[in-house]
Amino acid sequence: MTEDIKFDLPLLALLLANLVPVFGVLYLGWDVGAIVVLYWAENLIVGGYTLLKMLLTGGVGALGYMLFFCVHYGLFCAIHGVFVLELTQFAGEISSELPVASWPGPLALVQQLVYFGQQVLAAAPEEFIWACIALLLSHGASFLLLFIARGEYRRTSVDALMSAPYKRIAVLHIAVIAGGFLVVRLGSPLGLLLALVALKTGMDIMLHKRSHRAISGDNAGNTADGPSTP
Repeated sequence: MTEDIKFDLPLLALLLANLVPVFGVLYLGWDVGAIVVLYWAENLIVGGYTLLKMLLTGGVGALGYMLFFCVHYGLFCAIHGVFVLELTQFAGEISSELPVASWPGPLALVQQLVYFGQQVLAAAPEEFIWACIALLLSHGASFLLLFIARGEYRRTSVDALMSAPYKRIAVLHIAVIAGGFLVVRLGSPLGLLLALVALKTGMDIMLHKRSHRAISGDNAGNTADGPSTP
């Protein structure tokens, strides 16, 4: 019974977090740009929790992997962000003049990625912060109740964790962006906006169940392909 409750709470948190865009569409006038940029911001939240998982699983020995992940995943998110902004025309043109990097060495690239992220997030509506908090809490519930409390960190590897967010983006966000393109083409009708949110919610639930079912196998061999990030 206890394990069922621990599983149900993260799933409930996931559902509640995905209802926030519905509220935004119905009552706050959010368009497809706000929704897709919100889902892009979720990638950053997933990346943050991935770093925590890598540290918990690999300890100090994972620091090199974590640094590589920060740069590589950050670049991946930046490219994804460019596509999101171009698709929705939500934030206008991105400035081609990045500020002169002042951070030392390879951290200069990280500084540029941070600046780009600020550009994307600056396009968000005022209520955007609450939607991000809901996603932060949702992924936090999964991290605490499943990854830590159920000992999933003992049955995975740093390599598997590092690859998981890319799988999530490939499976989920390609579908979301494709749906967003259709919504933009048709003038963002309310029904299609809600259908886009429903599509993302359904895929979130599918990935959540599949990833935790795989990582909860009897031995590490059951997670050879690595867990998808919830």
